[in-house]
Amino acid sequence: MIIKFFLVFAIAINTLWLINPAAVASTNVQWRYGGTENPTQWGKLSEDFAMCELGKSQSPINISNAIAGKPENIDFDYQPSPLVVINNGHTIQVKYEKGSKVTIDGKKYELLQFHFHTPSEHYINGQASPMELHLVHQNALGQLAVVGVMIKQGTLNPLISEVWKHIPNVGETSEVADRLINAADLLPEQKSYFSYDGSLTTPPCSEGVSWNIFVEPIAISKEQIEAFEQIYQVDARPVQATNNRVVELHR
Repeated sequence: MIIKFFLVFAIAINTLWLINPAAVASTNVQWRYGGTENPTQWGKLSEDFAMCELGKSQSPINISNAIAGKPENIDFDYQPSPLVVINNGHTIQVKYEKGSKVTIDGKKYELLQFHFHTPSEHYINGQASPMELHLVHQNALGQLAVVGVMIKQGTLNPLISEVWKHIPNVGETSEVADRLINAADLLPEQKSYFSYDGSLTTPPCSEGVSWNIFVEPIAISKEQIEAFEQIYQVDARPVQATNNRVVELHR
């Protein structure tokens, strides 16, 4: 019984780690994108963050010299979800209702949440985008798969307008029960994507994350980008060493 208890406890803690990287073992550990708790110092802030400094498969990376992967699209099965917007002090996150899934390389994952970074965390051929969207998924084994979408300046995006309209104060959640959204409205038309093995881009920087970055960006307006930057001027981890990892391009 004791062994079983500790096994269940360990699985629960690991799942919490993956779903909410900020809710790591020590909730008193502060990390930021600037100041003395900036990304170059994350690995020194806590033993739980050691992977941020010692890991060899860290994210984000500069995507270049991708090799041809098998021609397989990501299969999206996103359903409408009530709008729940969280301002967690590091980014704006939208919590997603259960039931929306993707299939990547034959594995099914459920969409947990999506959130934003500015500028983009990943670079493509040495170039950053104004923003980047991360759609975070998890399968039954607790494994994570993130779908990344680069965001460029262009026309106004209606779904982004809805999210921005309901951004709460730091540490608060805004639940809009009478408003349904669909994350499918944040996907590009062309579904070619890069894939590689990486990590969470926030502490504890856990590895074993399947990264899938669309080649084609989506567009939001200049005003929408500036509205996010007024809240989070920079919330992007610098690119990490590739360390001979293979990046594949799937068309």
